[in-house]
Amino acid sequence: MAADFFDRLPRAALPVVFAFLLAACGAPPEPPVRVTVNPWVGYDPLVLAQEAGLLDEARVNVVELTSNSESQRALRNGLAEAAALTLDESLRLADAGVPLRIVALLSDSYGADAVLARPEITTPAQVKGKRIALEETALGVLVLERLLAAGGLDRTDVTTLHVEAAMHPAILTSGKADVVITFEPMKSQLQNRGFRVIFDSREMPGEIVDVLVARADLAPERIAALRAAWEAGRQAMLADTASAARLLASGVDLTPEQYLATLHGLHFLTPEENAARLDAAALAKSSTALADHLQRAGLLRRAPDWSALVPAGDLP
Repeated sequence: MAADFFDRLPRAALPVVFAFLLAACGAPPEPPVRVTVNPWVGYDPLVLAQEAGLLDEARVNVVELTSNSESQRALRNGLAEAAALTLDESLRLADAGVPLRIVALLSDSYGADAVLARPEITTPAQVKGKRIALEETALGVLVLERLLAAGGLDRTDVTTLHVEAAMHPAILTSGKADVVITFEPMKSQLQNRGFRVIFDSREMPGEIVDVLVARADLAPERIAALRAAWEAGRQAMLADTASAARLLASGVDLTPEQYLATLHGLHFLTPEENAARLDAAALAKSSTALADHLQRAGLLRRAPDWSALVPAGDLP
C-alpha cells in the first residue's frame, strides 16, 4: 500500500513528503549536558547532586575526571559541553580560542589550595634548591609565583616537576619531590601523612575563584539546567553537611571528619552573590590583578574579553 502511494507521487514531491514524515516523528531528545569535574572539594556539590539523585540525568551528566588538565582537554575537544574550572584556567582557554562563557561562580578558596612540604621545610624561603611538584596549569604556575615571591626567590632557585593532581600524594610520599603545590582533598591527605603547609590561598585573597563554564553555543535552557544542578547540590551540602561528607569522603580517600575539615577552606557562592559578581564589569574589576599577572607571566596573549565571557543579561 505504502509502495503504491510513493509510486504515484511526482518525483519532485518526494523530498517534501519525507520532510513531513520526519517532522511528524519528532526530533530525537537532546543528550544530557556533559559537565566535567576533577578531584576538588570546591566542585563536589555537582558530584553530590548526581550521586544523591538531585538532578535530572536526562539533562545533566556530571563526568568525574582525574585532573583539571583532562577537564580542559574535554572541553577544548568537544567531548564535554561544560566544565568546572578555576577562573585563570577559563581565561587561558578563552585566550587560546575556545568559545566559552562563564555561567556561574562556584566558590572562593580560603586555604583549600596550598603548598605542602617535608616536615623540615617550614618557610617559603626554604624551598630554595628543592624539587617542587605541581600541575603546570595556570593555577599551579600562579601559586608557584606567589610562593617564590613570598620566599624572595625566582624560578631559577627551584626545580619543577609536572605531576597531575591525583599523583600529588604519591610523589611527595615517595621522596621524588620535596614540595608539592596542590589542593583539597590532596592537601588533607598529605597533612594526615605528616607533611607541612608552608603557604596557602589565604595569602592570595580573591585570586582563586572556581567557575562553571560552558561552550558559547550552549542553549539557554541547557545552561539553566547546569545552574540548577549546582544549586541543588550546594543547598543539599549546606542543609546536611554531615550526610554529604559521609557520601563523598570515601571517594577522595578521607574520613567524613577529615572531609568536613576540608570545607573550612572554601566558601560556596550563593545565587545572590552570583547576581552581584557575575557581571562583565564587576568581574573585570575584581580580577584585574589576576589577569595582569597571567599576562606578565606569558600565560595570556591579550587582556580578557569580559563582555564575551559574561554576556550582558546572562543571569536568569
